Amino acid sequence: MEPVDIKTRWRTRHLDLANFQIPWPLSLWQSSLPVSFVGQDSIIIPGLSDAHAHVLDYGAAMALDLSGCKSKQEVLHRVVQYVKSHPGVLDDPSRWIKGMGWDQNLWSDPQYPTADDLDSESLLRGRRIYLDRVDGHAAWVSNRVLQLMGSLPNEVDGGLIIRDTSGKPTGIFVDNAMAIVPIPAPTKSQLREYFDRTVKDALAVGLTSIHDAATEPHMIEFYQEYLRLYLMGNTASNAYWGRNLTRLIDYGIAERLNLRSVKLFADGALGSFGAALLEPYSDNPSTNGLMLVQQETLSTLVKRFWEDGWQVNIHCIGDRANHIVLDIFEDILSRSEHGSAAKRRPRIEHAQIMTLDDLERAGRLQVIPSVQPTHATSDMWYAERRLGPERIKGAYAYQTMIQTSKTGVLPLGSDFPVEGINPLLGFYAAVSRLSPSGDSPHGPQGWYPSERLTRVQALKGMTLDAAYAAFTEDKLGSLSVGKKADFVVLDRDIMTVPLSELLATRVRATVIDGEVVYGSL
Repeated sequence: MEPVDIKTRWRTRHLDLANFQIPWPLSLWQSSLPVSFVGQDSIIIPGLSDAHAHVLDYGAAMALDLSGCKSKQEVLHRVVQYVKSHPGVLDDPSRWIKGMGWDQNLWSDPQYPTADDLDSESLLRGRRIYLDRVDGHAAWVSNRVLQLMGSLPNEVDGGLIIRDTSGKPTGIFVDNAMAIVPIPAPTKSQLREYFDRTVKDALAVGLTSIHDAATEPHMIEFYQEYLRLYLMGNTASNAYWGRNLTRLIDYGIAERLNLRSVKLFADGALGSFGAALLEPYSDNPSTNGLMLVQQETLSTLVKRFWEDGWQVNIHCIGDRANHIVLDIFEDILSRSEHGSAAKRRPRIEHAQIMTLDDLERAGRLQVIPSVQPTHATSDMWYAERRLGPERIKGAYAYQTMIQTSKTGVLPLGSDFPVEGINPLLGFYAAVSRLSPSGDSPHGPQGWYPSERLTRVQALKGMTLDAAYAAFTEDKLGSLSVGKKADFVVLDRDIMTVPLSELLATRVRATVIDGEVVYGSL
């Protein structure tokens, strides 16, 4: 090996590379920052965001999780087992039993359950039981709760009390009617327990940022550590309440808390026949669903929040609700003094069922549809029956939303605890349109496969698009110089592995602000 001349900052050194030895301590070469090496098969991706979730509700729901029950009897069995395994509940019939996750659409007889069904189990008879439907838009209560409520109103604006043929309440309360059930508020210690449970599970699946969809004022104090949270303020009132909230920008521990948006509700949910449709339900022609607030009232609320500088995010499932809300946004955006869509970033949460014209209009107006891919694969088993062959063409139309959008922004979320908390469930649903077991009503090619997202689109929806929808694209969403060191190490490359391997992916490490908060590097 020939000697070479090495020019340094100070002088030229003549070195024999074959016998070269460093003439100064190796420590002088070492960076002051630690360097970690991930395994050969691992991949590093930006920290994942969930653009629509319910943080405390998830923690509460996991205490008595009723999701996935294939029959009413299975639900009852889980409730009985819960009582047996909690001595404090077993020994005190006055204790409230709260659970979430039942879905009558999964049962062979998809009729609503009743309070009498709960009383059919001797261990449950006489107890105060409140069970949220999987979507949180209907509640199933026991006869003891009905007794506590006494006389009930004949009607509830934006809600429904299910009654039998004699007019007797059956124990099911839908949408706004749920508010009249006297369920006690959780204690501070319970809220902390719910929060800690959610944080633990979220970090384990690679979530570094969550948009909490409906944050009541008393919840905010719990949201100041571990995760980045983008809060959507909400109160149960149709009167303007924006001035009761204080905007929070980069607040709390490590500046991780933001409150600059509000969450309003236009309608209910498809599974409980509460989504507001332009025409009657195909499988229940007696109803068009429910608008939870009158159009004029909703319009006034939206304009007030807009004028006061809030980002406005509105829950819309049915095509009627989406149409009305797009009318409101279009009217506001037509007035230059109200600011552009790019500056204000209005969102429709769920954007589940739209007419084809409204899909195009949402894109043209730059209204951001915030969608949940696992809703499509959960609902696909009954959605077409509920909507019919024409309306279904504008339902869960994620690829169409991107193609008709001027910005191509499509933030993805899960709506947990309505769906699972693992963002890879949503990634898989978005790119496959299949159930976790690999099937669909249309076979292994997926449910309306033309609406599949590419893997790049899906990852962007969980990173950059979610950041844009929260005004944080300059800080989050990509592994870029100057942005926060939020990233996730996975045990395989989700951009290339076969679909059948996606859901086997495991998180090796979750990192927030450069700190390992789950796993190890």
